[in-house]
Amino acid sequence: MRTPESSLAEEPVEAKKKPFRFSLKWKWALSTAGAVLIIFTVIALLIFNSFMTVLLQQERTHVGDTMNVVVEKLNTQKQELTGQTVDNLLRPRVAAILGKKTTPYNSAIVTSLARDSQTVAVYDPAGALLFTSRGANVATFKPVNKQQIRTQQTKQGSGLIGRTPIRSKQNDQIIGYVQVDDNLQDYHETQTRLLQVVIVLGLMAALAAAILSYILASFLLRPMDAIRDTIHAVRDDPQTDERVPVSKRNDELGDLTALLNDMIDTTQRYIDQQQQFVEDVSHELRTPVAIIQGHMEMLDRWGKDDPEVLDESIKASLQETKRMKSLVQEMLDLQRAEQIEVTFTNDVTDVSEVVTQVYDNFKMIHPDYVFILDDDVHQSIQAQIYRNHLEQILIILLDNAVKYSTTRKEVHLTYEQDSRNVEIAVQDFGEGISQANRDRVFNRFYRVDKARSRTKGGNGLGLAIAKRLIEGYHGSITIESAVGHGSVFRISLPILSKEAADRLIKKKQQAQAANTDISGLLKSQLLEDDSGEDPATKSETPDDH
Repeated sequence: MRTPESSLAEEPVEAKKKPFRFSLKWKWALSTAGAVLIIFTVIALLIFNSFMTVLLQQERTHVGDTMNVVVEKLNTQKQELTGQTVDNLLRPRVAAILGKKTTPYNSAIVTSLARDSQTVAVYDPAGALLFTSRGANVATFKPVNKQQIRTQQTKQGSGLIGRTPIRSKQNDQIIGYVQVDDNLQDYHETQTRLLQVVIVLGLMAALAAAILSYILASFLLRPMDAIRDTIHAVRDDPQTDERVPVSKRNDELGDLTALLNDMIDTTQRYIDQQQQFVEDVSHELRTPVAIIQGHMEMLDRWGKDDPEVLDESIKASLQETKRMKSLVQEMLDLQRAEQIEVTFTNDVTDVSEVVTQVYDNFKMIHPDYVFILDDDVHQSIQAQIYRNHLEQILIILLDNAVKYSTTRKEVHLTYEQDSRNVEIAVQDFGEGISQANRDRVFNRFYRVDKARSRTKGGNGLGLAIAKRLIEGYHGSITIESAVGHGSVFRISLPILSKEAADRLIKKKQQAQAANTDISGLLKSQLLEDDSGEDPATKSETPDDH
């Protein structure tokens, strides 16, 4: 019998659908098309409104001209107008027109009355309709004292209506009124056609802009495909040699290509260094572990009963344990050196004070050596570096100078400055370093003479730590050496102005104050959580114990 769990387990799991992806090319094309459409619409509306305003003004002019023509034809009458009089004056017979050697098309009256969009009506002073050019329903008549042209709303839409009085030329008395209704048929037809043209042109412009933008985006974003392929290749194989093809484009994508290639190279260097570091650490730890294991096995077999062997094994094991401890400590120092930019950005140190202190300490702990300090500064010099790190760098260099000195047990410490940097040099007169080894002395676990270095307690990390520390504070370290004549290590650090040093010290103090406040709040909160009481109240309460 199938259980619900088994039936559910047997059902195929639907593949998770990927979210809809909108290509950057399409985004570019559509956004450009939309922008072109908006700009085109704004410009087209401005032109359209200006053009329609001109057309409306022309229609107003036509209405005014029609009223003026009718008034000029009727204002010669001395008496009030009648329907017959108006009809005879505004509808001349063809014979009369031919008798005057003119045609209906040359008559202003005929032309005015023949407009399809206009209806002319004449009223007597009492408001009675005397004449209409089309016999259609006309708008409501309203007497006026002067010519008026206004916009009105009709069933067909907006229109114009013009009214004017007819004054007799003989006595200036109102003998009637003229009213002209214009339904703006031509105006509305032109408006409709123009809107259609604008819409069609706008859509064509948007479509053309979209196509051109897509083609242009495809061309301009072509390096993105190469970047994507390279990232996928690096993701699949971090050690791949594939890189984004370098183009001659001097733009943001060209900068991105160069930056990505540099980042991949840097990442691969870090991976190589990490692998080398693991290999070196494994190799370095293998020897002391093997020695300790060998002595322990020897003691386990037969050395426990032999005091001499027991003493020798214990001493050898302790020595190797100390060397392992030193190695681990140097590895931790090297790891901390990688965090300089994050942890020690606001530290300021008096370089002159540190140089003098380290010089005095080495004179005391190595009385059999001659230490000479050549100080050309004779003043306080401030540098942006953590004091313990500067001491550590100088101790590493002076300790190496002591270790690798031969017959001439003399070490020179030079301290000088220029306009921008302070320079410290440590010179010994010992074995020296060949040109082939000189380029590798700052590598991790590298030792020129591995046998002698092991007897002197070196792990090959000192100079690597010093180099990383110096470079972390934007300084530099160099070496000059000759085999059999000794070596000179020079470190250089940027000098801080007094204003810059004061600013960094203030920032550090503010950061420390903020950390102190946060620590106090956290401690107070912990006390409150433990006791269930307010710390301030608790401090005022007598202790019951």
